[in-house]
Amino acid sequence: DVPIGAGILRQLADVYRKVRNTSRYLLGNIHDFNPSSDAVPVAELPLLDRWMLQRTAEVMDEITAAFESYEFFRFFQLLQNFCVTDLSNFYLDIAKDRLYVSAPADRRRRSCQTVMALIIERLAGFIAPVLCHMAEDIWQNLPYPVQETSVFQRGWPTVPSAWRNDTLSAPMQQLRDLRAAVNKVLEDCRGRQELGASLEAAVRIDARSPELEAALCWLSDNGDPEVDGLRDWLLVSQLQLGGEPWAEVLASQEDATAVIDVSRARGTKCDRCWHYEADVGQHADHPDLCGRCVGVLERRTHQLA
Repeated sequence: DVPIGAGILRQLADVYRKVRNTSRYLLGNIHDFNPSSDAVPVAELPLLDRWMLQRTAEVMDEITAAFESYEFFRFFQLLQNFCVTDLSNFYLDIAKDRLYVSAPADRRRRSCQTVMALIIERLAGFIAPVLCHMAEDIWQNLPYPVQETSVFQRGWPTVPSAWRNDTLSAPMQQLRDLRAAVNKVLEDCRGRQELGASLEAAVRIDARSPELEAALCWLSDNGDPEVDGLRDWLLVSQLQLGGEPWAEVLASQEDATAVIDVSRARGTKCDRCWHYEADVGQHADHPDLCGRCVGVLERRTHQLA
């Protein structure tokens, strides 16, 4: 017997809405993307993007196994966790700066769009057996041409071997755990009304565990400077790794992994990216913008000319 009831249907409706909202977000942010001219090769993607493809490959393996064993409840659990935890709460949350602040053809934006396009095609494929109408809606609204006129002509989704890189998993998990810990301290500050948005914060991290120290070194040595900055992953305006403790902090947390101190960010808020930077007001043509945003506007004008 298969259990069913109002509670179960409500849970499935929640999963449906989360998948639908995630799909809409992915489609909306690749509106000006064409893989034939704009895609970045997988081997040249930043660490964050390559990890997202690796994570997608892992999830697809688990979803395939769930379908083959007729564990449809397991499929919905995996689908919800992928859309909410891996995509919405982590990858897409970090990606907002790249998508909204960058100039349209900037490589940091195109690399993110590359990943989003690859994921939305696979997402449509593996929900097709049970969410067939949503899958077909996704396929018909892809903003670039594909060979198949229907998602059901594509067949079960597969991933290239280039997506798989198990060496990314351990350091990325350390950094995701660190991000969760930092978010907890920031949330405590918000609860006391000492901070609003996370970009109002400066964070100091003193790593204690060898695993976290290794992950931070790995990110520093191998990361793309325009995408893989830990400050951007934490969504804060300033970040200090190690060094002297700060005299004034809003909150602090210490455990066996790291010491995390939070203070108010220094500088002035940029009206465009909302980061607090010291160089806001130093550009006569754009007195309310930081240097990065001034450069973006100049590139944008050139790209759209």
